[in-house]
Amino acid sequence: MSVLSVVIFLPLLAATLLALPRLGTRAIPWIWIGAAALDLALVVVMWLGYDGGIAFETRLRWIPSMDAGYHVGVDGLSLPLIAMTALLFLVCAIYSMGASERVRSYAALFLFLQTVSIGVFAALDLLLFFVFFDLSIVGMYFVIVGWGHGDRARSALKFFLYTFLGSLVLLLGFIGLFLAGGTFDMVELTRTPPAASALVLLAIGAGLAVKTPAVPVHTWLPPAHTDAPAAGSAILAGVLLKMGTYGFARIAMPMLPDAWRTYAWVIIVVGVVSVLYGALVALAQENLKRLIAYTSVNHMGYIILALGAAGLAAGDPRARELAVSGAVTQMVSHGLITGALFLLTGVLWDRARSYDLGRFGGIAANAPIFTALTAVAAFASLGLPGLSGFIAEFQIFTGVIGAGAVLAGALSIAGILITAALFLRVLHRAFLGPPGELTGRMIDVRRGELAAVAPLLLLSLVIGIAPRWLLGLIEPASALLVSLVSR
Repeated sequence: MSVLSVVIFLPLLAATLLALPRLGTRAIPWIWIGAAALDLALVVVMWLGYDGGIAFETRLRWIPSMDAGYHVGVDGLSLPLIAMTALLFLVCAIYSMGASERVRSYAALFLFLQTVSIGVFAALDLLLFFVFFDLSIVGMYFVIVGWGHGDRARSALKFFLYTFLGSLVLLLGFIGLFLAGGTFDMVELTRTPPAASALVLLAIGAGLAVKTPAVPVHTWLPPAHTDAPAAGSAILAGVLLKMGTYGFARIAMPMLPDAWRTYAWVIIVVGVVSVLYGALVALAQENLKRLIAYTSVNHMGYIILALGAAGLAAGDPRARELAVSGAVTQMVSHGLITGALFLLTGVLWDRARSYDLGRFGGIAANAPIFTALTAVAAFASLGLPGLSGFIAEFQIFTGVIGAGAVLAGALSIAGILITAALFLRVLHRAFLGPPGELTGRMIDVRRGELAAVAPLLLLSLVIGIAPRWLLGLIEPASALLVSLVSR
């Protein structure tokens, strides 16, 4: 068994251990944290040992009659996302140290989610990808309905129905690829793209767009985020949304290059609409958690825009490579930053049981460290130089404009201005000025909360100042992806 398979199934093994009846409640958080920390350490070992191409590969027969197998491996597209996933699950375990409601089930669900999430990014077989993809929906449904708040049952049901329907449409697309190519193996389908119809791209694109989510199939996202527990929101935004955009880069683009080039402008338009719509609707929100949820629609729009621009055959190949590199960097950056933001909103809910911006004010006086963390996360999200959001968005805009989508790039830059306005509005209303109705309930972050949020923002800072270690992994894979789309 390769180290990658250990990384995938170690959390599931830990979740199984939690079922032992004699295991004390106090030991559960430590088993959760220990398993997540060991998983992250193994990912770091993989990163240090990675030497290009598809690495740490395992291929076992599963359903021979359909040429479907347990086929996993990593490359420059998937390894950064696996590392981000392992880190986010670790900090969520640390953040949840103080949880008291059905801790055993809660920890087991997150460990289960960690296995299926890493499995999605490691899968090199379409059927295996689909199994992990679908199981992530089930895991997050139970997190929202079991430990959420507000109208959690309705929000969880809406999340499940939307995303499960999207996964069924995605499965139809995978069946179309199999019928055209004779295999579910992603490496073979990438090496020899099948002569599939545009309907296959439509099915795959629609299924992945729901999970991303892109406008107009995004409406499940705000209620799911608003009513989910903080750690659940961090995983939903930081990890599960990336399954959609990763699917575009891993499956749709290299396996359907002709169709991707043909409909590149349609994809670009969807990206621009998502960027502007997400930012404008976020600007109008009074609920802080819904506001952050809509900024996720905005940030996912940048990724769709960049991947669409990579399909412009007449564009400069170097610009198209830069756009893809920016898209992957944005996936990592958004996971870190938005994960931190949702954990910070969890602090707000823990203290005051409200996300209403109008009921707060002057939080900085009561909770200066909480204020500083929120300010750094907000500036990172709006793309301030020196933080990872700037590196990602600079690459995206430069690549999109250089590829020939000048108007689309110019319109999307307006999204940064709107995002800046909405986060400055949040800081002004909730953290500065006279005290609000609920400000007296605010106390500063506890050690566990600080230990969970600080590493995410520190890593965003490291990427923003010295991104070479990350870009050196992503750029060769981006160049290969552009060459595959161009053939």
